[in-house]
Amino acid sequence: MAADFTVIGDSTPAAAIPKGMVVAMGNFDGVHLGHRAVIDAALRMGRAHGKPAMAVTFEPHPRSYFSPNTPQFRLTDETAKLRLLAGTGLAGAVVMSFDKRRAETTAPDFIHHDLIERLGISGIAVGYDFHFGKGRVGSPSLLVSEAPRLGIEVDVQAHVDIAERPVSSSAIRMALTEGQIEEATAMLGGPWFVTGQVIHGDKRGRDLGYPTANIRLDKNCGLKHGIYAVRVGLGGRRFDGVASFGRRPTFDNGAPLLEIFLFDFDGDLYGATLDVAFIAFIRDELKFDSIETLIRQMDDDSARARACLAAAPGAFPELGTVT
Repeated sequence: MAADFTVIGDSTPAAAIPKGMVVAMGNFDGVHLGHRAVIDAALRMGRAHGKPAMAVTFEPHPRSYFSPNTPQFRLTDETAKLRLLAGTGLAGAVVMSFDKRRAETTAPDFIHHDLIERLGISGIAVGYDFHFGKGRVGSPSLLVSEAPRLGIEVDVQAHVDIAERPVSSSAIRMALTEGQIEEATAMLGGPWFVTGQVIHGDKRGRDLGYPTANIRLDKNCGLKHGIYAVRVGLGGRRFDGVASFGRRPTFDNGAPLLEIFLFDFDGDLYGATLDVAFIAFIRDELKFDSIETLIRQMDDDSARARACLAAAPGAFPELGTVT
């Protein structure tokens, strides 16, 4: 893990940018195994060049710019993405604003002005399907063809497959939408996680014997509604638990809410920020005819969650610190 992970933005002075860096370029939503192959290539290249290796990524995600009215289920928001990138060994990340100016920048101009003049890169790693520049005409083959003239090294990584299926952010989103947590975890290289601040709820769980920490997820979160075995990070501590994500059909059928019951925990979590890693899918969200039936089911859910978590004792995302 990088000891000091630095974020460079559009407003960072040129003098503060380490020249000669090697970059891994991509959107990196989820920082999955395909992304990590690109990152590992950049790290190897950086060691060979004796230069720092950094990520180049874009915010907001280009899909949000081109389709602002289409809901976008992001695997990682900017903060989560940077924390995952910080856990890979990279020295930092260059976060480029994706706005009208950047969307209209041609691929040759992007290479010349952004990569060569501003960043002064000595090498770049990209995935086989990464495109950039106006009209997405910039491609790995363009970088390879320009490399001798620019005096840079280019590494193009092929797709990564699991069970003969290419790893991709869209495939992971689909898996999460279907509750296929193990499949998503395999493609990510670790559990998918969300971060949120604990808010006040209706305190119904306390009356049921299952006091919960409630977190409101992004409105576009596509995670399947249901019950999950989760591992929760609170500062440097880890707690196992069971969580419900959904609309609570037995009670109010309201807005989706993540409700987490931590095993073997006694304390006040209101206002705390939690990292919640999803380890296993337990069951679909259901409507119960009585409170007694619901409590019996919650007891069973907790037992199943404990078993799933015991089978994955170290499962948690590798997160770094962003400065």
